[in-house]
Amino acid sequence: SWRKRVGEAEANRISNKASRRGTKLHTICENYINNESDYYGDVMPDVKSMFKTIKPVIDKYINNIHYQEQSLWSTKLQLAGRVDLIAEFDGVLSVIDFKTSRRLKQEDWIESYFLQTTVYSMMFEQIYKIKIPQIAIMIAVDHEPPQLFVKDRGQYIDRVIERSEEHTSE
Repeated sequence: SWRKRVGEAEANRISNKASRRGTKLHTICENYINNESDYYGDVMPDVKSMFKTIKPVIDKYINNIHYQEQSLWSTKLQLAGRVDLIAEFDGVLSVIDFKTSRRLKQEDWIESYFLQTTVYSMMFEQIYKIKIPQIAIMIAVDHEPPQLFVKDRGQYIDRVIERSEEHTSE
């Protein structure tokens, strides 16, 4: 409905801009977590500002990094992807995903984020035989404090399996 409301060309322009900004924020997060001295690199002030809002959350909650930007796959789910971060979040092994947004998100709008991170946890478990019980979504929002959603991945597993079965039966 949003695409119809703003038009296809405008929707594509907004989506491409958001994708580029999200990629730049991911790079800053990755560089920062890797302890690189110039973790900002060459980015626009709006992206720096967004990172500055989530940096305290990273510093407070993220520790014991296991993997960053790691490719994962599952023959069982017939899926593959690249996880942003696997680390301890507030002391619990977690899949952590960084997002950007122009506006604050309501939780019911972002079920796909929870499903995506749950899929990563399931793929990691299939490969490494280590269960990741928690998922965390950190959203840097324009001109707002960051949003943080921390969930037990168990509440999304059935939905992931259901969607996977729908996909493989098509």
